[in-house]
Amino acid sequence: MTSAPHLSMAPPAVTATEQLRTPLRLRLRPNALSTGHVDGAWWPRSRDLAAELPALLTVLAVRLGEIPRVSYNLTEWDTAPRQIAVRGVRVRLNGFWSRPAHTVDVIAGDRRCLTLLLVPPDTEPSAAHHAMMCAAQRQNADTAEALLHGAVASESTVDFVETGSTRIPEQTFRGAR
Repeated sequence: MTSAPHLSMAPPAVTATEQLRTPLRLRLRPNALSTGHVDGAWWPRSRDLAAELPALLTVLAVRLGEIPRVSYNLTEWDTAPRQIAVRGVRVRLNGFWSRPAHTVDVIAGDRRCLTLLLVPPDTEPSAAHHAMMCAAQRQNADTAEALLHGAVASESTVDFVETGSTRIPEQTFRGAR
Protein backbone atom coordinates (compact mmCIF):
# COMPACT_ATOMS: atom_id res chain seq x y z
CA MET A 1 0.00 0.00 0.00
CA THR A 2 1.35 3.41 -0.92
CA SER A 3 0.32 6.71 0.48
CA ALA A 4 -0.52 9.78 -1.49
CA PRO A 5 1.96 12.65 -1.39
CA HIS A 6 1.35 15.05 1.46
CA LEU A 7 0.15 18.41 0.16
CA SER A 8 0.26 21.25 2.60
CA MET A 9 -2.59 23.73 2.62
CA ALA A 10 -0.34 26.35 4.23
CA PRO A 11 1.07 29.05 2.00
CA PRO A 12 4.79 28.76 1.19
CA ALA A 13 7.19 30.42 3.64
CA VAL A 14 7.86 34.07 3.05
CA THR A 15 11.45 34.64 1.98
CA ALA A 16 13.58 37.71 2.47
CA THR A 17 14.50 37.86 -1.21
CA GLU A 18 11.21 39.61 -1.90
CA GLN A 19 11.35 43.38 -2.35
CA LEU A 20 10.39 45.44 0.67
CA ARG A 21 6.99 46.95 -0.02
CA THR A 22 7.27 49.49 2.76
CA PRO A 23 10.22 50.81 4.75
CA LEU A 24 11.32 48.79 7.76
CA ARG A 25 10.56 50.59 11.02
CA LEU A 26 13.72 49.85 12.95
CA ARG A 27 16.09 51.89 15.13
CA LEU A 28 19.32 50.44 16.55
CA ARG A 29 21.83 51.73 19.04
CA PRO A 30 25.27 52.46 17.62
CA ASN A 31 27.32 49.30 17.21
CA ALA A 32 29.31 49.60 20.42
CA LEU A 33 29.26 48.29 23.94
CA SER A 34 26.07 49.46 25.58
CA THR A 35 24.10 49.05 28.75
CA GLY A 36 20.39 48.74 29.32
CA HIS A 37 17.56 46.40 28.54
CA VAL A 38 17.28 46.81 24.74
CA ASP A 39 19.60 47.37 21.78
CA GLY A 40 17.05 49.21 19.69
CA ALA A 41 13.41 49.08 18.66
CA TRP A 42 11.28 47.49 15.94
CA TRP A 43 7.75 48.53 14.99
CA PRO A 44 6.22 45.79 12.80
CA ARG A 45 3.10 46.47 10.75
CA SER A 46 1.22 43.33 11.84
CA ARG A 47 1.21 40.53 14.41
CA ASP A 48 2.19 37.96 11.75
CA LEU A 49 5.73 37.05 12.83
CA ALA A 50 6.47 34.86 9.79
CA ALA A 51 5.57 37.71 7.44
CA GLU A 52 7.37 40.44 9.41
CA LEU A 53 10.67 38.72 10.24
CA PRO A 54 12.28 38.21 6.81
CA ALA A 55 12.75 41.93 6.14
CA LEU A 56 14.03 42.52 9.69
CA LEU A 57 16.49 39.63 9.54
CA THR A 58 17.79 40.69 6.15
CA VAL A 59 18.68 44.11 7.54
CA LEU A 60 20.12 42.76 10.80
CA ALA A 61 22.27 40.21 8.95
CA VAL A 62 24.50 43.14 7.92
CA ARG A 63 25.40 43.62 11.60
CA LEU A 64 25.15 40.07 12.93
CA GLY A 65 25.82 37.75 10.00
CA GLU A 66 23.72 34.61 9.71
CA ILE A 67 20.75 34.60 12.11
CA PRO A 68 19.52 31.08 12.90
CA ARG A 69 17.24 31.85 15.85
CA VAL A 70 14.66 34.35 17.09
CA SER A 71 13.10 34.25 20.55
CA TYR A 72 9.82 36.02 21.28
CA ASN A 73 6.92 36.29 23.74
CA LEU A 74 3.95 34.20 22.59
CA THR A 75 1.38 36.80 23.68
CA GLU A 76 2.77 39.42 21.28
CA TRP A 77 2.16 37.53 18.02
CA ASP A 78 -0.44 35.50 16.16
CA THR A 79 0.38 31.81 15.83
CA ALA A 80 3.78 31.40 14.16
CA PRO A 81 5.51 28.40 12.60
CA ARG A 82 8.47 26.81 14.40
CA GLN A 83 10.82 27.88 11.62
CA ILE A 84 10.98 30.00 8.50
CA ALA A 85 13.44 30.28 5.61
CA VAL A 86 15.22 33.60 5.14
CA ARG A 87 17.63 33.84 2.21
CA GLY A 88 18.03 30.08 2.21
CA VAL A 89 18.78 29.89 5.95
CA ARG A 90 16.43 28.11 8.34
CA VAL A 91 15.52 30.37 11.22
CA ARG A 92 14.16 28.68 14.33
CA LEU A 93 11.37 30.66 16.02
CA ASN A 94 11.26 30.07 19.77
CA GLY A 95 8.11 31.39 21.41
CA PHE A 96 7.90 31.46 25.20
CA TRP A 97 5.22 32.50 27.66
CA SER A 98 7.96 33.53 30.10
CA ARG A 99 9.92 35.84 27.76
CA PRO A 100 9.88 39.50 28.75
CA ALA A 101 6.91 41.25 27.15
CA HIS A 102 7.53 43.69 24.30
CA THR A 103 10.91 42.25 23.35
CA VAL A 104 12.34 40.07 20.61
CA ASP A 105 15.80 38.46 20.77
CA VAL A 106 17.62 38.03 17.47
CA ILE A 107 20.44 35.50 17.94
CA ALA A 108 23.34 35.26 15.51
CA GLY A 109 25.20 32.11 14.54
CA ASP A 110 28.13 33.17 16.75
CA ARG A 111 25.64 33.58 19.67
CA ARG A 112 25.68 37.39 19.68
CA CYS A 113 22.24 38.63 20.55
CA LEU A 114 20.28 41.81 19.88
CA THR A 115 17.30 42.46 22.12
CA LEU A 116 14.79 44.71 20.41
CA LEU A 117 11.94 46.62 21.96
CA LEU A 118 8.80 45.43 20.18
CA VAL A 119 6.50 48.38 19.58
CA PRO A 120 2.97 46.97 19.07
CA PRO A 121 1.70 47.42 15.49
CA ASP A 122 -1.36 49.41 16.60
CA THR A 123 0.67 52.01 18.53
CA GLU A 124 -0.08 55.65 17.68
CA PRO A 125 2.68 56.85 15.29
CA SER A 126 4.06 59.69 17.43
CA ALA A 127 4.22 57.45 20.52
CA ALA A 128 5.90 54.69 18.50
CA HIS A 129 8.45 57.14 17.09
CA HIS A 130 9.22 58.47 20.58
CA ALA A 131 9.69 54.96 22.03
CA MET A 132 11.90 53.91 19.11
CA MET A 133 14.11 56.98 19.33
CA CYS A 134 14.53 56.59 23.11
CA ALA A 135 15.34 52.87 22.79
CA ALA A 136 18.10 53.60 20.27
CA GLN A 137 19.91 56.15 22.44
CA ARG A 138 23.35 54.94 23.49
CA GLN A 139 22.84 55.66 27.23
CA ASN A 140 19.25 54.42 27.45
CA ALA A 141 18.71 52.08 30.39
CA ASP A 142 14.87 52.14 30.43
CA THR A 143 12.93 48.89 30.55
CA ALA A 144 10.66 47.89 27.66
CA GLU A 145 7.63 48.82 29.74
CA ALA A 146 9.03 52.27 30.55
CA LEU A 147 9.87 52.93 26.90
CA LEU A 148 6.35 52.05 25.77
CA HIS A 149 4.62 54.18 28.38
CA GLY A 150 5.23 57.64 26.92
CA ALA A 151 4.74 59.61 30.13
CA VAL A 152 7.33 57.59 32.02
CA ALA A 153 9.77 57.31 29.13
CA SER A 154 9.59 61.00 28.30
CA GLU A 155 10.57 61.89 31.84
CA SER A 156 13.34 59.34 32.31
CA THR A 157 16.98 60.25 32.07
CA VAL A 158 20.17 58.33 32.39
CA ASP A 159 22.83 59.72 34.73
CA PHE A 160 26.26 58.21 35.13
CA VAL A 161 27.57 57.73 38.64
CA GLU A 162 31.33 57.51 39.11
CA THR A 163 32.33 54.54 41.27
CA GLY A 164 36.09 54.22 41.33
CA SER A 165 37.19 53.88 37.71
CA THR A 166 33.84 52.57 36.47
CA ARG A 167 30.94 54.59 35.04
CA ILE A 168 27.62 53.00 36.00
CA PRO A 169 24.33 54.14 34.44
CA GLU A 170 21.79 55.08 37.07
CA GLN A 171 18.10 55.41 36.26
CA THR A 172 16.61 58.63 37.59
CA PHE A 173 13.34 60.46 37.11
CA ARG A 174 13.03 64.23 37.05
CA GLY A 175 11.68 65.56 40.29
CA ALA A 176 12.28 62.35 42.24
CA ARG A 177 15.67 61.46 43.63
